[in-house]
Amino acid sequence: METFDVTRLYTDEKGDSRFETIRYPLTDAGPIGYLSERYPVREIIFRKVPAGYDYTFHNAPQRQFIVMLDIGVEIETSTGEKRQFQPGEIILVEDTTGKGHRTRNLAPQVRSSLFITVA
Repeated sequence: METFDVTRLYTDEKGDSRFETIRYPLTDAGPIGYLSERYPVREIIFRKVPAGYDYTFHNAPQRQFIVMLDIGVEIETSTGEKRQFQPGEIILVEDTTGKGHRTRNLAPQVRSSLFITVA
């Protein structure tokens, strides 16, 4: 079965932020490829951050997908785990409570991304 994998950043029962992989199943749609079920979203937000972006521990303001557009980002959980995400990758950020996460640009460039808020 085909899937589309997304990294989820969430808060566990102790308030720590953690990563996990969510696999969205895809079905064969013929010549247009493979499609997932529809996922309800609210809005899209366009974002740019400065070249030296290194944001200390914080919580996500709401549940949202983040799509990296041009340069990568490193996210660190409250447990110290770090993962790098490259352009084109998607993260589902859900740690709206707890100890939060830290985010920094992988290159000294302005970084563009999309926030797609979850309904």
